[in-house]
Amino acid sequence: MERTLHHVFLGVTGASGAAYALRLAQALTGDGLRLSLSLTDAGVLVVAHELELARGSRGEVTRRFVELIGADVAVHEPGDLAAPPSSGSSGPDAVVVCPCSMSSAAHIALGTSRHLVHRAADVALKERRPLVLVPRETPLSSIHLRRLLEASEAGAAIVPAMPAFYHRPATLQEAVDHVVGKVLTTLGLEQALFPPWDGG
Repeated sequence: MERTLHHVFLGVTGASGAAYALRLAQALTGDGLRLSLSLTDAGVLVVAHELELARGSRGEVTRRFVELIGADVAVHEPGDLAAPPSSGSSGPDAVVVCPCSMSSAAHIALGTSRHLVHRAADVALKERRPLVLVPRETPLSSIHLRRLLEASEAGAAIVPAMPAFYHRPATLQEAVDHVVGKVLTTLGLEQALFPPWDGG
């Protein structure tokens, strides 16, 4: 079922998978959605390393990341718990944490908000708005699995960064697009990043 979304909050944490976050941000803004963005301290380090951005201050790395997105994005500092995404009355229509570290998954599942990404996810759960977590970790311990189950039971959709190969991706970008396409469909949005399974 498709939902009407106008505003999505994207939280980028310290798990590997910056390419997923970048492609998702591009897809959301390309569809004309308003995007709010927050990178945790660990998220900034991973983005700088995996996207081969020169190391620099938080502001410099975030600015270069937004330039790669290629659209107007509202950027929020992770420590700004007074930012609009932290409020149920002015928050986004949906929240995605991509990639989602196991530490962030645990904090979200337990309702312990250490920064804006956790708080925005907590607000999505309490307001019964879509929350999508995109964990990227392997192997998963029993602790990880319990926290992900708790988040799911609280209302979050868990979309692990597990690209499929039935559409025979020829490039790394096509594998990334598969995961991002799954996130879009989980949000109730149309996607054209990978072809649907045709049974053949």
